[in-house]
Amino acid sequence: MIAIAIDDEPMALQVVRSHAAKVPFLELKECFTDAFQALEYLQTEPVDLLFLDIKMPDITGLEFVASLQKKPLVIFTTAYSEHAVTSFELDAIDYLLKPFSLPRFVKACNKAHELLQLRSGAGSAQPGAAKDYVFLKTGYEQVKVNFSEILYLEAAGNYVTFILEDKKLLSRLTMGELQELLPTENFIRVHRSYMVAKDKIDKIERHQVTVQGNQVPVGASYMSHLQV
Repeated sequence: MIAIAIDDEPMALQVVRSHAAKVPFLELKECFTDAFQALEYLQTEPVDLLFLDIKMPDITGLEFVASLQKKPLVIFTTAYSEHAVTSFELDAIDYLLKPFSLPRFVKACNKAHELLQLRSGAGSAQPGAAKDYVFLKTGYEQVKVNFSEILYLEAAGNYVTFILEDKKLLSRLTMGELQELLPTENFIRVHRSYMVAKDKIDKIERHQVTVQGNQVPVGASYMSHLQV
């Protein structure tokens, strides 16, 4: 897992560098005290994960992430707790409050590594073949789920419940990560917390859709996404 770290404090970067050296699946390629130099680096180099401070001169970590078109996974590192909610709205993997310990750092890295593995599983079809399934991490297992089995999905915080034809599965994912895993030709977001399988919709109403007898709410800003 390729990572870079961005923080205007050299001592903070040294902590990240020291911790990262102890994580076997993590390669910390570069550290930056200048966010704009990091931005240039990201334009040309592949990066899986950012360790990113929030309060920096000229641009905040939150603004930095929002400016990226192609976003790596992000772990915020900060001395301030008040930005936690906003950071998760940007689909951050984790939020490390300085000073953070090595075990807490490793826990955050494990989250990122698991998500990358999950994405890799979703993209493991043969070249040129249409992917029709995804592997979901549920507990200590990875379960194969065919797209055709999914009725709709409900997100709550960093977890998503997959409502299938015959069961439900809970997996640690954000809505942003979910949208990257599922093909847009099959699934549509109808609410900040819900996505539905297009071919499973039985009825479209003003504030909800019916999916095989289940009522799923539709947010006002998402109604235009539905083709009646």
